[in-house]
Amino acid sequence: MKAVVINKFGGNDAVEVKDMPNPVAGPGEVLIKVRAASVNPIDWKIRRGLLESALKKKFPLPLGRECSGEVAETGQSVTRFKKGDHVIAVLNIISLGSFAEYVAVPGQSVYPKPKNISFEEAATLPIAGLTALRALRDAGGIKNGMKVAIIGAAGGVGHFAVQIAKVFGAEVTAVNKSVHAEFVKSLGADRVSDYTEEDFTRSGEKYDIIFDAVTKRNFAECKDALTGNGVYVSTLPVTGPIQEQGKQARAVSGRPTQEDMQWMKERIEEGRIKIAVKKVFPLDRAGDALAESETGQASGKLVLKAA
Repeated sequence: MKAVVINKFGGNDAVEVKDMPNPVAGPGEVLIKVRAASVNPIDWKIRRGLLESALKKKFPLPLGRECSGEVAETGQSVTRFKKGDHVIAVLNIISLGSFAEYVAVPGQSVYPKPKNISFEEAATLPIAGLTALRALRDAGGIKNGMKVAIIGAAGGVGHFAVQIAKVFGAEVTAVNKSVHAEFVKSLGADRVSDYTEEDFTRSGEKYDIIFDAVTKRNFAECKDALTGNGVYVSTLPVTGPIQEQGKQARAVSGRPTQEDMQWMKERIEEGRIKIAVKKVFPLDRAGDALAESETGQASGKLVLKAA
């Protein structure tokens, strides 16, 4: 099979598409014929060597943490899926390998694909979609009527967050460049604040939740724009003071669960959450996809098409 790997840490020159042995489904695993794989910031960070200490594999190091596709075979004790089922899957940082034509994944990390979306759209759900859900619901404690600001609202995680916030009945301010204003408004954002022209934290508006989906700000910079019990939520571990006069800083934590994925699946099939795929690359252009992800300028998601 074809698989995207790196044989060293670095830039695009480190990325290769190689012929690798086909994996097999071990006990408790599902072998997936990959149709699409989503590109995330963690992928180019691995390529750069920024997460070297967390990696357990040696070169050639496979890339990719999430995908969608069809079940090719199931290992012993797998009963939830059968050959031909359409699924989505997420891999942990130790296993990796979704940028390939086939990947074997533990059964508990495989989920039914929503029926009304493409494989390209479905591949983006486990990381970006569930990060947004856990950020707002679990870390932020979102409730109907809350005011929420989302920094990086047009991005992979942010565009999910806008829609999830609206599902919960929140009033949403999207913090992103004005070039993305129509896009985020189409997702349900009530207003847009262009960070190149104004600092939303100094507008006088108070927010119950400020979710920094792109790690551009910190708690100290945002706390004055929070309500008395407001929460600043980051996708990175929070450093420095994490509480001040009732205001708190929290980080997104936890792994995808079957229950969370079912919640997303239902909202998508109801038409309440739509997935924005900005660009689809063939597998042999994985390096270009990683380079575009590294710019941080994409609106929506970047996806690799494997078949």
